[in-house]
Amino acid sequence: MFWPVVLGISCVKLLLIPAYRSTDFEVHRNWLAITHSLPVDQWYFEKTSQWTLDYPPLFAWFEWLLAKVAWYFDPKMLDVRNLNYASDMTVLFQRLSVVVTDFVFAYGCKICCEQVGRSCGRREDVVYPLFLVLFGNAGLILVDHIHFQYNGFLYGIMFLSVARLLQRREIEAAFWFSVLLNLKHIYLYIAPAYFIYYLRSYCLSSTPEGHIRWQSFSLFRFVKLGVTVVTVFGLSFGPFIMKGQLNQVLFRLFPFKRGLSHAYWAPNFWALYNFADKVLEFVGGRMGWLTTSGRAAMTGGLVQEFDHAVLPSISPQITLIATLISIVPCLVNLWRTPHNPWQFVRALVLCGFGSYMFGWHVHEKAIFLVILPLGLLCMQRKVEAQVFVIMSIVGHFSLFPLFYTSHETPIKVFAFLLHAVYTTTVLYNHWMEGRISPLIPRIPLCSLAETVYLIGLIPVFLYEQLGHSMFGLEEKMPFLPLMLISVYCGLGVMYAWLKYYNFVLLNTRKGKKKNH
Repeated sequence: MFWPVVLGISCVKLLLIPAYRSTDFEVHRNWLAITHSLPVDQWYFEKTSQWTLDYPPLFAWFEWLLAKVAWYFDPKMLDVRNLNYASDMTVLFQRLSVVVTDFVFAYGCKICCEQVGRSCGRREDVVYPLFLVLFGNAGLILVDHIHFQYNGFLYGIMFLSVARLLQRREIEAAFWFSVLLNLKHIYLYIAPAYFIYYLRSYCLSSTPEGHIRWQSFSLFRFVKLGVTVVTVFGLSFGPFIMKGQLNQVLFRLFPFKRGLSHAYWAPNFWALYNFADKVLEFVGGRMGWLTTSGRAAMTGGLVQEFDHAVLPSISPQITLIATLISIVPCLVNLWRTPHNPWQFVRALVLCGFGSYMFGWHVHEKAIFLVILPLGLLCMQRKVEAQVFVIMSIVGHFSLFPLFYTSHETPIKVFAFLLHAVYTTTVLYNHWMEGRISPLIPRIPLCSLAETVYLIGLIPVFLYEQLGHSMFGLEEKMPFLPLMLISVYCGLGVMYAWLKYYNFVLLNTRKGKKKNH
């Protein structure tokens, strides 16, 4: 069943080749041109296009490999001077490159689902439905194959690492995670979970009562782990370190001049914070308490730095501290429940949550850092299934503004509904089979209040599509629909984060296992 599902979904992706493309399409075309046309020591200095290379070196080498094949489709796409070049063959190649590299994601989903099946003791009933839920993720298909990115390929590498760790093949897991970090540095946010797990559960052992045997620290394991990680980083960054370009590479990777929030606010804590500031500014202005002339507008749709009008402005340092504070409890919990890879996956989810809620300049697409690993847990505990339902619905809905053309509207709505219905059906059959349905109809696994909130997404969508223009607010308040989506979804994400954190911390002892 594995290959028919993969091929079937891949055929659906091929139908999206003519769809709308975001600026990310030109970003990756330009990176193809940079890595193909210029020597290595110019890759991170080239700035003919505004879309400069700002991913780690291993992703640059990935683009270099793709460029070798791209030349046979249309050599002109590999000229750095051909800005916004998008011939039919260029579009075909770049779209196909995403479809083909998604096979890495398919394999990662497969081996992770097999581990989930073994842990549940119901292999056939779990593996195939869960595989379809993960590999058929509507948000990922829309973002990668319409908007255009390589998220599937990257999350495939992440799932490879997670699967190897679930199999207790720790060095392989470390290798794949090191590769992942050198492909895209956003995964640094989940690195603390790896660090704590390896230190506590790989380099140290425990007594039968669960206490640490400090004298058991394995220097051999520590060195073996270190050699694996350093080797990957050395091969990736080595050429640039030898040429004295490390600072330039790091400057490209961490551009802190982009502002607290993206042009479209990711639905996180800072979206709620920005909204509160706008409300206070509006009320203060009407009451004559303050003036805000000359300040950069958070709702201007631009990627820029800005100051808040009323609330204290937020710096990158504050977001870093907030992110660290948000993940400390889950890391402490992971330390206290050693030798349990599933607790590690829970820590991954909470690290992803923390970075998404409190990170600097978070992109809305970073929601996958929560949704995808959480999908591996939705068959483990009922609460995790409940949180997954909420996050997959709210998270995927929050991506709708990325597909703003009228042609893509029916596609995104159909894909969203199809995946939501299938996911809730699978999880309902897994967790609620044979149970009496509640008197008041509700979304499977959700409480009445959660159901009301999720149904509230419908009027939000209708206002964004129709209501805003009907009220004649397009010129006066152009950002209002996006702000409404960000804030409404932000409330749901905040609720899911708190609910999941509460579950993990309260069930620490239930998930604890003795040393193996």
